[in-house]
Amino acid sequence: MQWTLVIPLKPLALAKSRLADTAGDGLRPGLALAFAEDTVAAALACTAVGDVAVVTDDVPAGHALAALGARIVPDEPRTGLNAALAHGAAFVRRTRPETPLAALNADLPALRPLELTRVLDAAAEFPRAFLADAAGIGTTLLAVSADRELFPAFGPDSRVRHRASGAEELRLTAVDSVRQDVDTGEDLRTAMTLGVGPRTAAAAARLLGIGQ
Repeated sequence: MQWTLVIPLKPLALAKSRLADTAGDGLRPGLALAFAEDTVAAALACTAVGDVAVVTDDVPAGHALAALGARIVPDEPRTGLNAALAHGAAFVRRTRPETPLAALNADLPALRPLELTRVLDAAAEFPRAFLADAAGIGTTLLAVSADRELFPAFGPDSRVRHRASGAEELRLTAVDSVRQDVDTGEDLRTAMTLGVGPRTAAAAARLLGIGQ
Protein backbone atom coordinates (compact mmCIF):
# COMPACT_ATOMS: atom_id res chain seq x y z
CA MET A 1 0.00 0.00 0.00
CA GLN A 2 1.32 3.42 -0.97
CA TRP A 3 -0.02 6.62 0.52
CA THR A 4 -0.43 10.13 -0.76
CA LEU A 5 0.61 12.75 1.77
CA VAL A 6 -0.93 16.21 1.91
CA ILE A 7 1.39 18.76 3.51
CA PRO A 8 0.20 22.33 4.15
CA LEU A 9 2.65 25.23 4.13
CA LYS A 10 1.64 28.81 4.87
CA PRO A 11 3.50 31.71 3.19
CA LEU A 12 7.04 31.68 4.54
CA ALA A 13 6.90 35.29 5.68
CA LEU A 14 4.10 34.31 8.07
CA ALA A 15 5.46 30.95 9.14
CA LYS A 16 6.88 29.97 12.52
CA SER A 17 6.02 33.16 14.39
CA ARG A 18 6.62 31.38 17.71
CA LEU A 19 10.29 31.06 16.75
CA ALA A 20 10.64 34.84 16.96
CA ASP A 21 12.63 34.59 20.20
CA THR A 22 15.08 32.22 18.49
CA ALA A 23 15.21 33.41 14.89
CA GLY A 24 14.56 36.96 13.71
CA ASP A 25 12.36 37.92 10.80
CA GLY A 26 15.31 37.66 8.43
CA LEU A 27 15.99 34.01 9.29
CA ARG A 28 12.56 32.54 10.05
CA PRO A 29 11.36 32.20 6.43
CA GLY A 30 14.49 30.29 5.47
CA LEU A 31 14.21 28.11 8.54
CA ALA A 32 10.55 27.32 7.78
CA LEU A 33 11.46 26.40 4.21
CA ALA A 34 14.30 24.18 5.45
CA PHE A 35 11.87 22.34 7.74
CA ALA A 36 9.49 21.78 4.85
CA GLU A 37 12.23 20.67 2.47
CA ASP A 38 13.60 18.11 4.93
CA THR A 39 10.06 16.91 5.72
CA VAL A 40 9.20 16.45 2.05
CA ALA A 41 12.53 14.80 1.20
CA ALA A 42 12.14 12.29 4.03
CA ALA A 43 8.50 11.62 3.11
CA LEU A 44 9.39 10.94 -0.52
CA ALA A 45 12.15 8.57 0.63
CA CYS A 46 9.57 6.54 2.58
CA THR A 47 8.66 3.29 0.80
CA ALA A 48 5.06 3.59 2.00
CA VAL A 49 4.62 6.95 0.24
CA GLY A 50 3.81 7.18 -3.44
CA ASP A 51 3.10 10.88 -3.75
CA VAL A 52 3.38 14.12 -1.80
CA ALA A 53 1.08 17.09 -2.45
CA VAL A 54 2.09 20.38 -0.82
CA VAL A 55 -0.67 22.96 -0.43
CA THR A 56 0.91 26.40 -0.58
CA ASP A 57 0.68 29.80 -2.24
CA ASP A 58 4.31 30.64 -1.53
CA VAL A 59 5.96 30.71 -4.96
CA PRO A 60 9.63 30.26 -3.93
CA ALA A 61 8.69 27.47 -1.53
CA GLY A 62 6.60 25.83 -4.23
CA HIS A 63 9.53 25.87 -6.65
CA ALA A 64 11.90 24.44 -4.05
CA LEU A 65 9.56 21.65 -3.00
CA ALA A 66 8.58 20.79 -6.57
CA ALA A 67 12.28 20.36 -7.31
CA LEU A 68 12.34 17.66 -4.64
CA GLY A 69 9.47 15.82 -6.32
CA ALA A 70 6.38 17.17 -4.57
CA ARG A 71 3.22 18.22 -6.39
CA ILE A 72 2.22 21.79 -5.60
CA VAL A 73 -1.46 22.55 -5.01
CA PRO A 74 -2.40 26.25 -4.79
CA ASP A 75 -4.13 27.15 -1.54
CA GLU A 76 -7.32 28.38 -3.18
CA PRO A 77 -9.42 28.65 0.00
CA ARG A 78 -6.80 30.80 1.78
CA THR A 79 -8.84 30.45 4.96
CA GLY A 80 -6.49 28.55 7.23
CA LEU A 81 -4.83 25.23 7.86
CA ASN A 82 -7.81 22.90 7.91
CA ALA A 83 -9.37 24.45 4.81
CA ALA A 84 -6.04 24.03 3.01
CA LEU A 85 -5.88 20.37 4.03
CA ALA A 86 -9.45 19.69 2.95
CA HIS A 87 -8.71 21.38 -0.38
CA GLY A 88 -5.53 19.35 -0.84
CA ALA A 89 -7.34 16.13 0.04
CA ALA A 90 -10.09 16.89 -2.48
CA PHE A 91 -7.45 17.53 -5.15
CA VAL A 92 -5.78 14.21 -4.37
CA ARG A 93 -9.11 12.39 -4.47
CA ARG A 94 -9.81 13.76 -7.96
CA THR A 95 -6.46 12.61 -9.30
CA ARG A 96 -5.84 9.46 -7.25
CA PRO A 97 -9.19 8.28 -5.83
CA GLU A 98 -7.87 4.83 -4.99
CA THR A 99 -5.11 5.92 -2.64
CA PRO A 100 -5.22 6.26 1.13
CA LEU A 101 -4.09 9.70 2.19
CA ALA A 102 -2.57 11.36 5.20
CA ALA A 103 -2.16 14.95 6.28
CA LEU A 104 1.35 15.58 7.59
CA ASN A 105 2.86 18.65 9.24
CA ALA A 106 5.47 20.58 7.27
CA ASP A 107 7.66 21.16 10.32
CA LEU A 108 9.13 17.71 10.97
CA PRO A 109 12.80 18.33 10.11
CA ALA A 110 14.02 15.19 11.92
CA LEU A 111 11.56 12.94 10.04
CA ARG A 112 12.92 9.46 9.34
CA PRO A 113 11.43 7.42 6.49
CA LEU A 114 11.41 4.13 8.41
CA GLU A 115 9.54 5.68 11.33
CA LEU A 116 7.02 7.24 8.97
CA THR A 117 6.52 3.81 7.40
CA ARG A 118 5.74 2.36 10.84
CA VAL A 119 3.15 5.05 11.48
CA LEU A 120 1.47 4.65 8.09
CA ASP A 121 1.43 0.85 8.39
CA ALA A 122 -0.28 1.19 11.77
CA ALA A 123 -2.74 3.75 10.37
CA ALA A 124 -3.69 1.35 7.58
CA GLU A 125 -5.42 -0.83 10.18
CA PHE A 126 -8.08 1.83 10.77
CA PRO A 127 -10.47 3.84 8.58
CA ARG A 128 -9.20 7.06 10.16
CA ALA A 129 -6.29 7.49 12.58
CA PHE A 130 -3.93 10.12 13.95
CA LEU A 131 -0.59 10.51 15.70
CA ALA A 132 -0.22 12.99 18.55
CA ASP A 133 2.73 15.35 18.62
CA ALA A 134 5.61 15.12 21.10
CA ALA A 135 3.87 17.52 23.48
CA GLY A 136 0.80 15.29 23.60
CA ILE A 137 -1.49 18.18 22.73
CA GLY A 138 -1.41 18.53 18.95
CA THR A 139 -1.36 16.23 15.94
CA THR A 140 1.39 15.64 13.40
CA LEU A 141 -0.37 13.11 11.14
CA LEU A 142 -3.99 12.31 10.29
CA ALA A 143 -4.61 9.36 7.98
CA VAL A 144 -7.69 8.00 6.21
CA SER A 145 -8.43 5.05 3.98
CA ALA A 146 -9.35 5.61 0.35
CA ASP A 147 -13.09 5.54 1.05
CA ARG A 148 -13.08 8.04 3.94
CA GLU A 149 -13.01 11.81 4.22
CA LEU A 150 -10.12 13.48 6.05
CA PHE A 151 -12.12 15.88 8.26
CA PRO A 152 -9.00 17.63 9.61
CA ALA A 153 -9.15 19.38 12.99
CA PHE A 154 -5.59 20.63 13.33
CA GLY A 155 -4.74 23.55 15.56
CA PRO A 156 -4.94 24.05 19.34
CA ASP A 157 -5.89 20.87 21.23
CA SER A 158 -6.15 18.89 18.02
CA ARG A 159 -5.33 15.63 19.80
CA VAL A 160 -8.55 15.93 21.81
CA ARG A 161 -10.55 17.09 18.81
CA HIS A 162 -9.34 14.33 16.49
CA ARG A 163 -10.06 11.74 19.15
CA ALA A 164 -13.54 13.20 19.75
CA SER A 165 -14.21 13.08 15.99
CA GLY A 166 -13.82 9.30 16.04
CA ALA A 167 -10.26 8.97 14.73
CA GLU A 168 -8.17 6.23 16.32
CA GLU A 169 -5.12 7.45 18.19
CA LEU A 170 -1.96 5.59 17.20
CA ARG A 171 -0.12 4.76 20.40
CA LEU A 172 3.26 3.86 18.95
CA THR A 173 6.69 4.03 20.52
CA ALA A 174 10.01 4.75 18.81
CA VAL A 175 8.51 7.11 16.23
CA ASP A 176 9.85 10.29 17.82
CA SER A 177 10.85 11.82 14.49
CA VAL A 178 7.23 11.74 13.30
CA ARG A 179 6.01 13.36 16.52
CA GLN A 180 8.60 16.12 16.82
CA ASP A 181 7.19 19.19 15.15
CA VAL A 182 8.97 22.50 15.64
CA ASP A 183 7.16 25.57 16.93
CA THR A 184 9.64 26.94 19.47
CA GLY A 185 13.35 27.22 20.00
CA GLU A 186 13.19 24.36 22.50
CA ASP A 187 11.41 22.19 19.89
CA LEU A 188 14.21 22.94 17.45
CA ARG A 189 16.85 21.93 19.97
CA THR A 190 15.01 18.65 20.59
CA ALA A 191 14.76 17.99 16.86
CA MET A 192 18.47 18.71 16.49
CA THR A 193 19.14 16.09 19.16
CA LEU A 194 17.11 13.56 17.18
CA GLY A 195 19.03 14.49 14.03
CA VAL A 196 17.58 16.90 11.49
CA GLY A 197 17.90 16.87 7.73
CA PRO A 198 20.71 18.70 5.95
CA ARG A 199 18.77 21.84 5.06
CA THR A 200 17.59 22.40 8.62
CA ALA A 201 21.07 21.68 9.95
CA ALA A 202 22.53 24.33 7.65
CA ALA A 203 19.84 26.88 8.54
CA ALA A 204 20.11 26.19 12.26
CA ALA A 205 23.86 26.60 12.13
CA ARG A 206 23.30 30.26 11.32
CA LEU A 207 21.45 30.76 14.60
CA LEU A 208 23.55 31.69 17.58
CA GLY A 209 23.99 28.76 19.91
CA ILE A 210 22.15 26.20 17.76
CA GLY A 211 23.91 23.64 15.68
CA GLN A 212 27.34 24.85 16.71
